[in-house]
Amino acid sequence: MRLSTKGRYAVMAMADLAKNGSGRAVSLAEIATRQEISLSYLEQLFARLRKGGLVKSVRGPGGGYRLAKAPGETVVAEIVLAVDEPIRATRCASHGGPRGCMMGGERCITHDLWEDLGQEIHRYLAGVSLADVIERRTGRARMSPQNAQPLEAMA
Repeated sequence: MRLSTKGRYAVMAMADLAKNGSGRAVSLAEIATRQEISLSYLEQLFARLRKGGLVKSVRGPGGGYRLAKAPGETVVAEIVLAVDEPIRATRCASHGGPRGCMMGGERCITHDLWEDLGQEIHRYLAGVSLADVIERRTGRARMSPQNAQPLEAMA
């Protein structure tokens, strides 16, 4: 499963805003330069983020955007969902009918596995705030002890 640039760039831009917007509005041009993201793409993303209530626009000289909530109150899952990025690992959204991903509408043999993975990803992203991201608290320190085993050790 791969998160598209829409979701990744939205999170990058919001983290930049959280880090650099303390007490002031930040222009999209500043974010675009720091994060190396197209300004026109950011404009599209921020229209969705504003509609989703995650940012507020400030007009006039010194204008730009501010977070609608404190960094600790904004979670990554909200950002990803605000830009219409589904958090799922199944292929059912683009194939087959509403019941499953197979041509006849049935669920494939691994459907439950991928659906569970998508739910775990959503649960993880819903537990990570922008404050966690900018303070680099997103790794194993956030994991429960039984899940903290490195992937290399599982091979």
